[in-house]
Amino acid sequence: MSSAVATDSVDKDSVVEDSWAGHQPLPVVKPRSERALSIWVEQSLIQCKRLLTGWMRDTSTTIQTLVYPAATLIMFRIVLGDSIAKFTHIPAIYGYVPLVMLVAAMSGSIVSALGFKVEKATGLLGRFYTMPVHRAAGLTGRLLAEAVRVLITSLFVLVVGVALGFRFWYGPAASIAMIAIPVLFAIGFAVMITALATLTEGVLLVAVIGIVNTLLMFFNSGFVPVYAYPTWLQKTVENQPMSTAIDAMKGLSLDGPIATPLLKTLAWTIGMIVVFAYPAIRGYRRAAETGA
Repeated sequence: MSSAVATDSVDKDSVVEDSWAGHQPLPVVKPRSERALSIWVEQSLIQCKRLLTGWMRDTSTTIQTLVYPAATLIMFRIVLGDSIAKFTHIPAIYGYVPLVMLVAAMSGSIVSALGFKVEKATGLLGRFYTMPVHRAAGLTGRLLAEAVRVLITSLFVLVVGVALGFRFWYGPAASIAMIAIPVLFAIGFAVMITALATLTEGVLLVAVIGIVNTLLMFFNSGFVPVYAYPTWLQKTVENQPMSTAIDAMKGLSLDGPIATPLLKTLAWTIGMIVVFAYPAIRGYRRAAETGA
């Protein structure tokens, strides 16, 4: 009996060896450093997809991203549209659409900031830090997801705006440039919010962002022209970041200056990135390493 079992075992081994004899050897995959640029890009896209998937599955985020901005635009058009148009002799929708795009970009950043807080509290950031993942992928993936979210929101607001009378008058290039402005603005704002999220608690963060959003939302050139504000306030309103972006978007869609407000918007965006990039990186790393 034992000799039969031994023979059977030898036969099985020979079959296995014969089955592999006609196959090509397995490919040798060269190891890649987790600090490589290609790894950074690849894993940033993965992190971006992870965040976008989570946001799409969350009802409150969907409402914040799509329903709330569209409802706000419709409300502005119904309640304020005709009165402001009579005062300025310009269709108010050309101020409302850029205004709502930018407000949605800033308000939606709260969702990302609170999501960062949750990931830190649950230890998910710490898990990523202990894995062979590029150290910058988490932060850049988050910023990329913010840009995609703002782009989707802006396109949805634009569709609603077209239904309410918004039109482009300068062709496809100007149209693309106008849609790119809120995305650019959102990246700089997201860097600032990420830095604040690493330094403040969730309730305080929401309060700070709410105050900033309210001030910028009601003192800009989206509702009425700058000359309608008190003289002592006009320069502040004219040069605050939302007004410069709104003026550039108005110029690209209807009429008005383009180069000067666009350069001011770029200056604001680059300024936010320069000032808050290092605190955001340091805070993100600290949260991943210590959970604090």
